Amino acid sequence: MVKKDASRWIMILPATIIIAMALFYPVISTVVISFQDRSLFMPHLSRFVGINNYKNILSSQEFWSALKVTIYFTVISVFAEFVIGLFTAILLNQNFKMKTFLRALVILPWAIPTVANGVLWQWIFDANYGALNGLLYQLGIIKDYVNWLGSPFLALNMVIIADVWKNCWFFTIVLLGALQTIPKSYFEAAEVDGAGFWSRLFKVTLPLLRPAIAVSLVLRTSEAFKVFDIIYIMTKGGPANGTQVLSYYVYHKSFEAMKLGEGAAISTIIAVVILAAAIFYTKILMREEVEINA
Repeated sequence: MVKKDASRWIMILPATIIIAMALFYPVISTVVISFQDRSLFMPHLSRFVGINNYKNILSSQEFWSALKVTIYFTVISVFAEFVIGLFTAILLNQNFKMKTFLRALVILPWAIPTVANGVLWQWIFDANYGALNGLLYQLGIIKDYVNWLGSPFLALNMVIIADVWKNCWFFTIVLLGALQTIPKSYFEAAEVDGAGFWSRLFKVTLPLLRPAIAVSLVLRTSEAFKVFDIIYIMTKGGPANGTQVLSYYVYHKSFEAMKLGEGAAISTIIAVVILAAAIFYTKILMREEVEINA
């Protein structure tokens, strides 16, 4: 029996080593670099500086500005995506014609690569020939073309719209799958008792969707908190750093300012925040399992 168990471990050992290297080596390497003064041009001349990189980052106004932008982007985009995704999932859970076609259709925006999505919305928001300006001008809503990506706060919200359009369907897919596991009799019983739509939503639907909501919220929060590609494509952190999120700040420090140590320090901070979110998610899920089992 012992030999049989040992042979199993020996067989999975190569895959285990490869997975461990792929997962842990980049993390450990980033943490090590975060304690070094290392330049992108001369990485072999790195020297240990302790927590100086973290001190420099945490004392930088640019870091705190990027953190505020990141938090705003994460909260607004994830909240909007959740609300749209929830009500779309409820709608697609009803019985009507072409529901199968519409369920397949909602996957398309989510399946579009983020870079392509960023280019698409950059064209839509273009100040000179963008489709949004053309539509609003033809409808008489605006008298002059608007530079949607020309001011910091407006540009940030336009990027959020682009992100919401692509990712709200992730919530739709996850919550629709969870809704289909709930027996119809629960909703029928609530309706018989005189519960309206909002009463059924808050007293039946949302409580039963808690595990799926917890998983989807944390996954999207983690993705939104480390957003980079759509920012790089649409605004490159501008104007006036109005859309510079933490991940773009990492890019700026590492590859434009050539300070790999400080870039690694910011990356480590991002990883710690995401890890805290994952722990929070685990606690919610475990509590939910305990409540269900009880």
